[in-house]
Amino acid sequence: MDALASLGEGLSIALEPSKLLFAFVGAVLGTAVGIIPGLGPTAAVSLLLPISIMLDPLSAIILLAGIYYGSLYGGSTASILMRVPGEAASVVSCFDGYPMAQAGRAGVALGITAFASFIAGIAATFAITFLGPVFAETALAFGPIEKTALVVFGLTLAANIGEGPRMRAWAMVALGLFLSTVGADLVSGEERYTFGSPNLRDGLHVAVLAMGMFGVSEVLMLSERRRKIEQAVATRYRLQDLLPNRQDWKMSAMPMTRGTVLGFFLGLLPGGGALIASFASYVMEKRISKHPERFGKGAIEGLAGPESANNAAAQASFIPLLCLGIPPNVVIGVIMGGLLMHGVVPGPRLIADHPHLFWGVVASMLIGNAMLIVLNVPMIRVFVLLLRVPPTIMAPCILVFCVIGAFSIHNSSFDVGVVIVCGILSYSLRKSGFDLAPLLLSFLLGSLLEQNLRQGLIMGYGSFSVFITSPISVVFLATAGVTLLMPVLRYVKQIRDGVGP
Repeated sequence: MDALASLGEGLSIALEPSKLLFAFVGAVLGTAVGIIPGLGPTAAVSLLLPISIMLDPLSAIILLAGIYYGSLYGGSTASILMRVPGEAASVVSCFDGYPMAQAGRAGVALGITAFASFIAGIAATFAITFLGPVFAETALAFGPIEKTALVVFGLTLAANIGEGPRMRAWAMVALGLFLSTVGADLVSGEERYTFGSPNLRDGLHVAVLAMGMFGVSEVLMLSERRRKIEQAVATRYRLQDLLPNRQDWKMSAMPMTRGTVLGFFLGLLPGGGALIASFASYVMEKRISKHPERFGKGAIEGLAGPESANNAAAQASFIPLLCLGIPPNVVIGVIMGGLLMHGVVPGPRLIADHPHLFWGVVASMLIGNAMLIVLNVPMIRVFVLLLRVPPTIMAPCILVFCVIGAFSIHNSSFDVGVVIVCGILSYSLRKSGFDLAPLLLSFLLGSLLEQNLRQGLIMGYGSFSVFITSPISVVFLATAGVTLLMPVLRYVKQIRDGVGP
């Protein structure tokens, strides 16, 4: 009851006209930032950080937080309609959201995305209210050893995302791990696979790869179709005809629930966040589905789960910041800088020393999510109309989005070249029957694996046995081993039953 009373006090603060204004501005800017490929919440929050100094601490954090979780709403729009991830965490939305749009269900895809994000955001906010400090302490149990085992488990699941033979999927996993090593070595500082180019010293940017892999390659796939492409668009454009129906809700309910829980937990972990949460949710939904072959072809579960997970993770990432003073990802790190510039030190004493700030931020998340659902749902009808644009016009527009997005990341034409080259190579891989999803996931996990593996080995004085000293690590490694053995056991069973060769 104390938590509810405190949340009520926070709502009374967050409902002040000035606080509502900054929550609204943050929601609108976040949505716009998410739709524009390449910009991302990190750049937007960083650009507005100097402006936030002129505000009071609570208004500043409400504004910056709104941009963060608002970008997750907007980022899915471009992914669903054009297969161009508007924001890194929206990459997963391409897998099933774009096929749904091509099948005339763009309104349903956009609708379930908005509602899944809203439900997960509200649920995560209440979880912060009651369980935040407890979960934050649990997250501290994940050190380099545990996170290494978690990433290894994630890599064993990465190959299960894509379609086609498992060997091809594992080849994509290996390629993604290789690309993650490009850049300066984390320990020695030696350059690896940079070929003397200073532009590669910091490695390849995930947004650049994603735009090339999913945006440019899709333009090339569209351009090779000689016949006129009939866009599969719903004939009705009334909003009620475009929203998810009862069957859609029935299929999405459990994925939303699982995605919210998984995303909330992963959002607490350093290095986790919305991106990893959305991928993890997608893998989980495909693994437990009775019809995994539907994924990648317009399965609504493959959209509802990840969208819930990334928004829940975004909300949960404020717990380590506010309760422990530990930023779990880059965006939260920038927001932490804003707090410090206002003389507010986040940590265990924050709730006691600045209760109005803590509960005001938590309450503003409820208001911000409500604003986002009100803003985004009426726009579904407008967004769906974009599918009436002919491919001859849509393809150049997608290419322009990718070029502008790539250039805006570092203001570098080199990134534009990387997008084009990556798009051409990805097009070749797609034509050869390779799925790109395992590649991107392993690329994301590669840097985490290298960093935590090295830290773990340092803790174990170079011995790999250190990774079986933690019960959490043992559980993840054992589960990874079982995951690897399952196809072998399935093959042996087929031979025994006389089905296999």
